[in-house]
Amino acid sequence: MEIRNLTCIGCPMGCPLTVKLEDTEVISIEGNSCKRGAVYGKKEVTDPTRIVTTTVRVSGGAETVVSVKTKEDIPKDQIFACIRAMKGITVPAPVHIGDVVLHDAAHTGVDVIATKNVEI
Repeated sequence: MEIRNLTCIGCPMGCPLTVKLEDTEVISIEGNSCKRGAVYGKKEVTDPTRIVTTTVRVSGGAETVVSVKTKEDIPKDQIFACIRAMKGITVPAPVHIGDVVLHDAAHTGVDVIATKNVEI
């Protein structure tokens, strides 16, 4: 039996979780004070994912960069590939919240979108 200790990020409580596994099957989750903790604990040990946030360059805008994020979670092991894919991107102004700045980031099937407006 494997035991993993985690800090839940499902809500602001930050509960200390203890997840017990048998091979790759979750046997129990303890320490969570809400349902989100159990969901997070199971997902974190079986299929960890993250939202990636960063900035990309803007040409011709009032600002030189715009904040962006993946529209959905991507597999945790694809984070660095996603960052590398965004490194060389420059988008033309104007940029609006929700604009797709990169389709299918690192072949994850997830788009990267702008999270801020940048005007000309």
